[in-house]
Amino acid sequence: MKHSRRRVMHALALAPLAATLAACGGGGSGTAPPPPPAATRRWRLGFSPFPPVLTVQAVITGIDLWSQRAELAIIHEELPWTDLLAGMSADAILDRDKVSLVTYLRSKGLALVFMADLTDGLSRGEEPPQLRALGRSITEPAVQQVYRDYVAAVARKLTPLYLGLAAETNLIRVAAPASVYAAVVQAANAAAADLALTGSAAIPFTSIQVEMAWGGLTTTGTYAGIDQDLADFAFSRLLGFSSYPYFRYAQPEDLPADYYTRVAAGQSRPVMVVEGGWTSAGVGTITSTPAVQARYIARHATLLDSVQALGLLQLTFADYDLSTYPTPIPANLPLFVHLGLCNSDFSPKPARTGSTCAHNS
Repeated sequence: MKHSRRRVMHALALAPLAATLAACGGGGSGTAPPPPPAATRRWRLGFSPFPPVLTVQAVITGIDLWSQRAELAIIHEELPWTDLLAGMSADAILDRDKVSLVTYLRSKGLALVFMADLTDGLSRGEEPPQLRALGRSITEPAVQQVYRDYVAAVARKLTPLYLGLAAETNLIRVAAPASVYAAVVQAANAAAADLALTGSAAIPFTSIQVEMAWGGLTTTGTYAGIDQDLADFAFSRLLGFSSYPYFRYAQPEDLPADYYTRVAAGQSRPVMVVEGGWTSAGVGTITSTPAVQARYIARHATLLDSVQALGLLQLTFADYDLSTYPTPIPANLPLFVHLGLCNSDFSPKPARTGSTCAHNS
C-alpha cells in the first residue's frame, strides 16, 4: 500500500518506563487480576502499548484500560538497529526496553504477541529508518544475522505465544526492490529455522496486507491473492492479516462477505488479524466519522467469525496526539492517527462503548 503503515515511535524512552513499571508493581510482584467476564465473541482481542501521548503515564493508563477487555497484547516494532549494530547485545537491549513492560502486561493476564518488523512500517518500499541512517541494508548477511540473534533473544527472554518474523510481505514484494524482498524471505526463514533448532515454543508467523491481496487501494483492482507469500514463508503456522479497508472502501458495509475467506482459502493455517482498523475522522481524500468507525467494528466482527479467527489485534487503542510526537512527522502518519477506540485523552468513542470490542467494558 503506497500510504503504508505506522512506524513505532522510538522517541518514548523505555528505560524510564521500565523503572516506573517496576515501581508501580510491574516487576512481577503484583497479582494478576481476575479474568474478564465471559465473552460473547469467539476470538481473542488485544492491543499494543503504543501511547496516545509520549509519556510513561499514558503507556500505563492505556494498558490499565484496555487490559480490562483484552486477552492478548502485541509489541510490533522495527528492530533497534542502531544499538544492535553498535555491538549492544540483544539481551541487554531487551532487559533495558522490554522485560519490565512485558512483565507488566503479563500481570494483567495478557498473552504476548511480538512482531519483529523488517522494513519501514510507514513506507514498505524502503528499509527501516535506522538502517538507512547507518548506510546498512537487510541484504547484508551480517545484518540478517543481527536480526536472527534479536529474534532468538525475544523468544528466549520474552517467551511470546506468537512471534512474527515479517510484516505485510505481499506489500514489501510489490513496493520494495527485489533484493530487499529476497533478503526478507531469506532472513525470516533462517530465523524460523533457528527457533525450531532451539525448540522454541513460540508460534512463528508472518502477515500479509489484505487490501493488496485484493488488488490494491481501488475496488477495481485485480484480485492478486497470497500464493507467493504462502510459498515463500512456508514455516508460518499462523496467517496474519493486516487490514485498513478505509483506503479501499467508502463504507464498512461495502466490504464483501468473502473479504477474509477468499484470502484465507486453500490453506490450513489459522487466521489472526494482527493490525488494522478504520479511521474515525476524515483525512486527505478519506471521509469518516466516529459512527462510521463503530459500524466497521460491528462489520469486522462478522468477517472475523467467517474465518474463525483466533484473534484481533489493534495497534491503536487511543488516538495519537501528534503534538507530543517529535518532528518531522512522517507525511502519511496522520492517515493512521484516528484508529483508536478512544480519543487521545482516553475518553471513549462510539466504537468502544457500542461495539463488539467493548463488550467486556
